[in-house]
Amino acid sequence: MLVALVACGGKSGNADKSSNMALQDSVDAHGIQRMQASKTEVDIKYKDKDYSSYVYRTPDESLPHVKNEMGDTYVDNKIVVRLTRGGTTVFDKTFTKNDFSSVVDADFLSKSMLEGIVYDKITPQGFVYAASVCYPQTDYYIPLSITITADGKMIIEKVDLLEEDYSEEVPKN
Repeated sequence: MLVALVACGGKSGNADKSSNMALQDSVDAHGIQRMQASKTEVDIKYKDKDYSSYVYRTPDESLPHVKNEMGDTYVDNKIVVRLTRGGTTVFDKTFTKNDFSSVVDADFLSKSMLEGIVYDKITPQGFVYAASVCYPQTDYYIPLSITITADGKMIIEKVDLLEEDYSEEVPKN
C-alpha cells in the first residue's frame, strides 16, 4: 500500500526520466514466499546538477526468515540505494530492516520485513526516499523517511503522518 501511495506523490518536476522493472512474487516448493525483485532508476535535477537514483530490491536468503500469524514463511529483502552525480557515487548503501532499528521498535522488527524504498522528492536538505517496514502480506507497516544530503550523509526518520498526502483529501466547505 505504501509503495503505491509514494510512487504517485512528490515527483512532478523533479525526475526527467524513470524506468522500472519488476518480477512476479514467488513461493518455492517448501512454501517459502518471496517478494518480487524490483529495480527503479530515476534521473533527478538538484541545485542545477544532474543526479541518478538507483533502487534495487531483492529477497535475501541470508537474512532471517519472517513468519506471520498464519505460520507462512517469508524471505526478507535487502535494498540497495545508490545516488550518483556525473558518474561519481554520492551515496551507496545496502539496507535491511535492521538499519531502521533506531526508529522502529525491536518487537515490530522481529515480525516484519523490509517492504520497499522509493525515491520520493527533493527538499532543501536533499533527496528524500520513502521506506516501509511491514508485517508480510498485510497493510500494517511503519512509514519511514530517508534523507540523503548532496554530500552523501543520511538521516532516517519515522513518519508519523503523511500530512501532505492527506491534506489534499480534506473536503472544503
